[in-house]
Amino acid sequence: MNLGTNIFRLFKVLYDSDYRFAVLASRGFFHKMSDETYIKRKYRAIVKKDLNLKNPQMFCEKIQWLKLHDKNSRYTKMVDKYEAKKYVASIIGKQYIVPTLGVWERFEDIDFDKLPNRFVLKCTHDSGGLVICKNKDSLNKKRAKKKINKSLKRNYFYSGREWPYKKVVGRIIAEQYLEDHSMSEPRDYKFFCFNGEPKYCQVISNRSNHETVDFFDMQWNHQPFTGLALPSKPRSSMPISKPVHLNKMVGFSRELSKNTSFLRVDFYEVNGKLYFGELTFYPASGFGRFEPKEYNYDIGRMLDLHIVMQNDAANKTRFIRDER
Repeated sequence: MNLGTNIFRLFKVLYDSDYRFAVLASRGFFHKMSDETYIKRKYRAIVKKDLNLKNPQMFCEKIQWLKLHDKNSRYTKMVDKYEAKKYVASIIGKQYIVPTLGVWERFEDIDFDKLPNRFVLKCTHDSGGLVICKNKDSLNKKRAKKKINKSLKRNYFYSGREWPYKKVVGRIIAEQYLEDHSMSEPRDYKFFCFNGEPKYCQVISNRSNHETVDFFDMQWNHQPFTGLALPSKPRSSMPISKPVHLNKMVGFSRELSKNTSFLRVDFYEVNGKLYFGELTFYPASGFGRFEPKEYNYDIGRMLDLHIVMQNDAANKTRFIRDER
C-alpha cells in the first residue's frame, strides 16, 4: 500500500462518518452497541439509506428485520459448517455431502501428512475463513495458519449481527477438493427460498476470474436482474445451461427450507454429481442490492414476514430460555 493510499484512507476516516463507522466496526469497537442500533447504523453506512424496520419493503430491509425477530435455536446448527452437514444429511442423504477429511480446534493439530494433495480448509463459524490447497507441496502453511487463526479469534456475529453465529463453536474442517473437469471451477447454484418455496436460483460463475452473477426461475428462464454483490457483478454474456440435477436441487431446497421465512440453499454440480454447499439466512448480510433497483422491491414482496410477526413473542420467549 503506497503513501497516497494511506493518506486518502486517513482523510476518509476523518471526514466520512460512514467510512469511519465501517472501519471501527471491523475492529470491534461497537460490540456493546445494541443489535438494532448497530444494524441501523451499518445499513446507513453501506446502503446510504435509513433502514425501515417498522414497515420493511425491500428484500435487504426484510433480511435485517429477520435478524432481529426470527430467532430459532436450530438455526445455529444450520449455519455451523460442520454441524450443518449432519443436519442436511439427515434430510436429503449423506451421499450429497462433501466428504469431511478432518475436524480440529487448533491449526497446530492438523496432520497435513494425512491429508491428500488437494483439499480445502474452512472455519466452521464464519464466512471467509477459507484456504484452498491445490498442491500440498507448495502450500504456504505460515500464511494459511495466520488466516485461519485470525478467523478463529473473531465472533462472526458481531460483524453483521447475524445472531445464529453467536454461539457457533469455532473449529477447522478439511474437505475434499471439488474439481470439475468440464470447467475451471464449479458453479455455485444458490436457491432463494421464500416461506419454504424456491423461487430463484442465483448462479455464480468464474469466482476466481471475471465473476458473473445470474438469476433463473425454477423453469430455468434467465432473469433480467443481478445481485447481491457489492459492487454489483455483471450477468454472464454466455448462455448458462440448466444443471443436470435441477429438479433434485429444487426438491431438496423445498425440504430444507421448510418452516423458514427465508433461506438460501446452495449446491454444486461436479462431474455430474450433486453436492450440498451451505445454508444461508442472510445473503450479503442483508446489505446487498439487486440491479436494476426496482427488483429490490419486487423480490422483497416475496418475503412474507407475517408468520414471523405472529410468532415473534413465542420466539423471543424461547430464545431467552435458550440463552440461559
